[in-house]
Amino acid sequence: MMRVRGRDAAARSIAALLLAFALALGGLIAPARADQPIEVTDVTGRSVTLAGPARKILLAEGRQIIALSLIHAAPVSVLAGWLGDFRKNDPETYALYRETFPQIDAVPVLGLGNDGTFSVEQAIAMQPDLAVLGVSFAPGGRANDVARQLEAAGIPVVFTDFFVAPFENTLRSLRILGRVTGRGAQAESYAAFYQAHMDRIAALLAHSAAPRPSILVETHAGISDCCHAPGAGNIGRFIAFAGGDSISASVSSAPSAQLGLEYVIAQNPQIYVGTGGAHLKSSGGLVIGPGFDAATIRERLAAVVARPGFAELRAVRERRVHGLFHNMLSTPLNLLVTEALAKWINPELMQEIDPDATMAEINARFLAVPMRGTYWIDLK
Repeated sequence: MMRVRGRDAAARSIAALLLAFALALGGLIAPARADQPIEVTDVTGRSVTLAGPARKILLAEGRQIIALSLIHAAPVSVLAGWLGDFRKNDPETYALYRETFPQIDAVPVLGLGNDGTFSVEQAIAMQPDLAVLGVSFAPGGRANDVARQLEAAGIPVVFTDFFVAPFENTLRSLRILGRVTGRGAQAESYAAFYQAHMDRIAALLAHSAAPRPSILVETHAGISDCCHAPGAGNIGRFIAFAGGDSISASVSSAPSAQLGLEYVIAQNPQIYVGTGGAHLKSSGGLVIGPGFDAATIRERLAAVVARPGFAELRAVRERRVHGLFHNMLSTPLNLLVTEALAKWINPELMQEIDPDATMAEINARFLAVPMRGTYWIDLK
């Protein structure tokens, strides 16, 4: 009996040691406390230190709520204020957010979402513990001046970029948002998901020796005769990554290009993709996204390619005409844009790529407000 008690005592001692070790190890790998400083380097290379995770954020690009929604279960709860671009330019998606977070209407609005309407004084009065500025938010360098004024008032500032160079900066910017909000693990989870899907497209293209099909992506399609398009930068990087030869890439190395109808006819692209959304409803352009059914979208898309000069384009004659929700481009949902483009550009090669399944997984695993509606479509 004594030997049994001895063994029990030894077992208890070992268990106690293991528990103590586990607790000590847990202390080493536990996440930083809310009162621990956070250091982050933003997309401009600036080093910024916060006292702890941001709880009152000034969002100088309202559309970045989409990125926050991927890493935060209650993204509206951390907003001290924002600009009004999200509600103005994407009212249907805003309505989806209002369904889940009715308090979104009470978030103070600084301006309409452009350089001229941003009030530094009003921003300071909101007393945010962090201001997130997009590098595109203020042209002409005013963003740097705004940052200096906010920092002089004791408000830390970080720059993100989902718009000017989204191909290069989407995941970097998402990780910055994760870091400053204490949601680093969630940001890394989505980043890994995003990268794995992009890597799959790259791997499939690596096995193809076929020439790249020519493609015209017309942004904000149908609001003019012809044609606003991406340059080599911005969306152009995603087109090239997805396997396409954009006819506008050689026109401009900048994010955007303006094409003449004669040039488009001469290039005779094999594929046409128009982008649009609710913001084009009153102008007669392409409507697509939440709030619009497939029949309405196709009717508008057909009207877009019925404009003078389009009927004889190879893309229209061969019915390789597609529509895409524009507002995904400047968010981490541009993964879905890339998958849709890859399918349209190389349908045989990309048979296993399924943007519908990818969206369903994003809805289930990541988004606080799931996507609902038609975000890409074929005319045929």
